[in-house]
Amino acid sequence: MNASARMRVWGMIRKESLQILRDPSSISIAFVMPVVLLFLFGYGVSLDAKDIAVGIVIEQPDTASDALAGAFERSAFFRPQRFESIQMARQALDEHRIDGVVWLRSDFSTRLFSGNEAPIGVIVNGVDSNQANITKRYIEGAWLAWLDHYAGIRGQSILMPVELESRVWFNAALSSRLFLVPGLIAIIMTLIGSLLTAMVVAREWERGTMEALMATPLRMTEMLAGKLIPYFVLGMGGMLLSVALAVWQFDVPLRGSFWLLMVSSALFMLVALAIGLLISVVSKNQFVAGQVAIIATFLPAFILSGFLFDINSMPEVIQWLTHLIPARYFVAILQTLFLAGDVWPVVLSNMGALLLMLVFFAVLVWHKTGKGLE
Repeated sequence: MNASARMRVWGMIRKESLQILRDPSSISIAFVMPVVLLFLFGYGVSLDAKDIAVGIVIEQPDTASDALAGAFERSAFFRPQRFESIQMARQALDEHRIDGVVWLRSDFSTRLFSGNEAPIGVIVNGVDSNQANITKRYIEGAWLAWLDHYAGIRGQSILMPVELESRVWFNAALSSRLFLVPGLIAIIMTLIGSLLTAMVVAREWERGTMEALMATPLRMTEMLAGKLIPYFVLGMGGMLLSVALAVWQFDVPLRGSFWLLMVSSALFMLVALAIGLLISVVSKNQFVAGQVAIIATFLPAFILSGFLFDINSMPEVIQWLTHLIPARYFVAILQTLFLAGDVWPVVLSNMGALLLMLVFFAVLVWHKTGKGLE
């Protein structure tokens, strides 16, 4: 690039930078919105099952039944309430004051001491199927743990065909915050890259300044570079702020390479910018461009990227559709670098997919953008 070309690009960069500084919404989207979203999802949204409200019904209280009820009361996963009858507990379940009922019938202790099975009744609210499954499994786990402890006190042992020794990798605390915050960085960068860039060319058309740009010596590549570089810097600044909050505010470990995170983030940012620029070129209207950017980039990234919902649990057709969402690949990279480390097969394969998308959208932008009135 010769000196005159550098001067033209620099002039375009200065023009777009001044436009950003004069528009408080751009600064807010890049730096205020990440803080709000991170605090909202970091503190306000939790997928962890804690303080599950369960009702305990003991038809004939004694030492064994009180000990089992105490096991639920001491657990960090339950917030038990005692009811005098199963009818009262069912009414509380109907009124959504509790999520499940543990029912110890009158013959519980008799059957337990006689060496026979002493089944407990479990009723779970199945309106939310995911919460119902979690509640049922936690109740089963508490029951088995207490049964093993009870057998140990009596000098007995529970014969199990298989003894499980579980190990949790990468997120030993099973905290949803460590899962949500890295993925949220992809959502933030999608908004910054696509939403802001979707306005850049549409704004010129809407204000009637595109004709003035076309009358300048600017080449196509120089105009695009001058428009995209300020938003690239803005997006990477928002990414660095998000990473700093994730590590220092929310205690999310960054086990992978910081520089690998920077490279992959820059690649994803370029993809988001290319998509936003394509939307801007096609729509030529700021309102339409903003709506299309939200529908075409933010919503798919939020729902179909694996940020909130497991992709493998989706229908097969939707799983195939997720391969068209750039955020899917970046979420996988972020969660790997933050929680697992530099797992090169995962990182490189997803970066390769992002690179192919960048080439595809760059070609589309090049064909759709012409220095001439249509």
